Amino acid sequence: MAELTHLESKLAEVLGLAEASKTAVDTVKGMLDESEKDLASKLDRLRQDAVETADSCTEVASGFDGKKTAILEAARETKQEAVEMMETYLEGEDDALDGFEFLTMSEAGEVGHWAIVKKLNERAGVSAVTDLAEWALLVQEEHLNVILDSSLDLAGRKDPNQVA
Repeated sequence: MAELTHLESKLAEVLGLAEASKTAVDTVKGMLDESEKDLASKLDRLRQDAVETADSCTEVASGFDGKKTAILEAARETKQEAVEMMETYLEGEDDALDGFEFLTMSEAGEVGHWAIVKKLNERAGVSAVTDLAEWALLVQEEHLNVILDSSLDLAGRKDPNQVA
């Protein structure tokens, strides 16, 4: 398998995180109870954006001569690791708030990863990466805000004195 540069490696990571995000959103959506179904459309939007992000990353990876397969393989490894983290974090949990707390952490991680891709690409100057990183960073920052607001909304619905 081809060796990846730092930029290619980080592109693989954001691709893997986008793929894992689809799984995480599906998992958390399944945790919503009837009184929380109003949040499902927000999760659907996140999932759609994750699909678009993954597709765009794959397209950009195709532009790295002879590296697409290696990037996709590294992305699969990142996805597997992220899904395992989610499963560990949410093991035995069925409360949507716990799911949204996990999504808050994962969205913050994606913001950080995209900022790193953008920074690495400042010197590399790959125009396709520039365009993708600028778009994806805005999307991920919006996701973080939506998920954090939703987490706070869910927390506000809880009786703080009720036994968890």
